[in-house]
Amino acid sequence: MRVVVCIKQVFDPAELKVDPSTRLLVTDGVSRKISDFDKNAIEEAVRLKENQKAETFVITMGPADAMRALREALAMGIDNAYLLSDPAFDNSDTLATARVLAAAIRKIGNVDLVLTAEASMDGYSGMVGPRLAALLNLPQLTYVRKIVSVGDGKIVVERDLEEGYEVVEAKLPALVTVTKEINEPRFATLPKIMAASKKKVDTWGAAELGLSKEEVGLSGSAVQVMKAEAPVMGRKNIIFKEGELSQQVEELVKALVKEGVLKV
Repeated sequence: MRVVVCIKQVFDPAELKVDPSTRLLVTDGVSRKISDFDKNAIEEAVRLKENQKAETFVITMGPADAMRALREALAMGIDNAYLLSDPAFDNSDTLATARVLAAAIRKIGNVDLVLTAEASMDGYSGMVGPRLAALLNLPQLTYVRKIVSVGDGKIVVERDLEEGYEVVEAKLPALVTVTKEINEPRFATLPKIMAASKKKVDTWGAAELGLSKEEVGLSGSAVQVMKAEAPVMGRKNIIFKEGELSQQVEELVKALVKEGVLKV
């Protein structure tokens, strides 16, 4: 059994700040890390390795610095890692990103299961996994909180719903997006971190993946992000001072109903 995990390196949200004059995020000097939800996907792949003797792979699309995320995944127990890096990949949306990941998975070959997080910590669009499944023509099992069983050419999972869960079965190969409730990711030990630092990690660009510049980056994207800025948090500063306290409360309730905060 061959399992591929797709991960993303993101800015650490705890270090992000907003420039009050421009309302834009300040990313200078902010460290990057594996998106927290991706660690759940890594952990699930490692458990399949331990319980099903699966061969595991991890891939990420990003700059050379994303190599650190791959090393961490290797230290957690993944067998093989590939960095998908090329200037042509810059400004890729979820569609172009999925196209790059799909090409890498095809290049790895004979993949039985693809694991992704339900979404990344930064964009949180939740679209890369489903787009990837569509490009690979795989059944997709989203928001999975538990992998019940894998074997005999099929996978059985529990999918989170708004007010419960459902048990779903699909034929392999398949793609699964996992929730944070599926497991508790392990910490890499020092010996494994040292061993991971010595492992070979290949880098694949557009040429190695057989992709044209028109298929990736801004040219291959369906959506272009024009600007991302923090919302304005303003207050109306309305003070009710006229009349008795009961009258002030009545006026407050009327104002809240008018604003849609309360319903009567």
